[in-house]
Amino acid sequence: MLRQLTKKIDLGRLMERFQKTTLLVVGDIVIDQFIWGTVSRISPEAPVPVVAVSSESLLLGGAANVVNNIWSLNGKALVSGIIGCDAMGETVRALLRERGCDLEGVVEDGQRPTTVKTRVIAHSQQVVRFDREEVAPVSPESRRQIISYVERHWDDVDGVVISDYGKGVVTRELMTFILDKMKGDGKLVAVDPKMNNFDLYRGATIVTPNSAEAEFAAGMQVCDEDSLVHIGAALLGRFASRAVLITRGEAGMVLFEENGGVTKVPTVAKEVYDVTGAGDTVIGTLTLALAAGSDFAQAAVLANYAAGIVVGKVGTATVTPEELKRAISEYVCA
Repeated sequence: MLRQLTKKIDLGRLMERFQKTTLLVVGDIVIDQFIWGTVSRISPEAPVPVVAVSSESLLLGGAANVVNNIWSLNGKALVSGIIGCDAMGETVRALLRERGCDLEGVVEDGQRPTTVKTRVIAHSQQVVRFDREEVAPVSPESRRQIISYVERHWDDVDGVVISDYGKGVVTRELMTFILDKMKGDGKLVAVDPKMNNFDLYRGATIVTPNSAEAEFAAGMQVCDEDSLVHIGAALLGRFASRAVLITRGEAGMVLFEENGGVTKVPTVAKEVYDVTGAGDTVIGTLTLALAAGSDFAQAAVLANYAAGIVVGKVGTATVTPEELKRAISEYVCA
């Protein structure tokens, strides 16, 4: 049986703790490139719109956007992932440096490009997206450097986020190392998963699949409330995690906990312009709240409100403390 969360959240106190919380984000670093323009005609060469370009934006994406969201909420974050020895790799470094982020964990690999997702946007609508990437597992030397960085900074952080975009950084070797470390001290490990890697996450604290990923992992479809509950229970067993948070777009989220608790978190998005990076916002906000002392249900509510804010913005976006306070004011204790 799904229950609704009614417990209020002392957001002011929690956000004070955000400032004292540090997370380590490990995963696939991406540059989100946006080409902005307008459409006034169809090409005479093919039935496609002609976009008159007015501007271009280069923004942190993937694991780097998780970092961006954590910093935006006044938390602190370290990051480890791969970039290429190219101009977009330098852009990653510059954007992270602007956030005051340590670059020691950002590993250059001359054998692969920096992952770039380019979106052409006209009149606030995405016209097309094209990706430049390498999805094979990273080289043994790059894996060694990432694992070494994680080991050196393990005691410096309050939790770990695995941001898996399926671009080769999240491997069995890496996850085995992190989850073995977690068994030693019980440190929080949260995973934003990718379908092809489900078997790597067993033992993580919490995993956050979307609806399609959850159905694939459980081998069944959501038809009604009962089937959704069965899927949640199946995922808790498969991942051997303390909690699973299924994100369901316009249907909100559902949290499943190992103690049997099932909590429905309704969507709060008023308008949806762009879902780019919403998953990064969810995992970043959720893990920051958990590491700062929230329980799973409260952290899920915060993540849900944060996601509701970013989907109302065009492009890869983040949430400020002020925006989150306004959006969630009905949950805040006086």
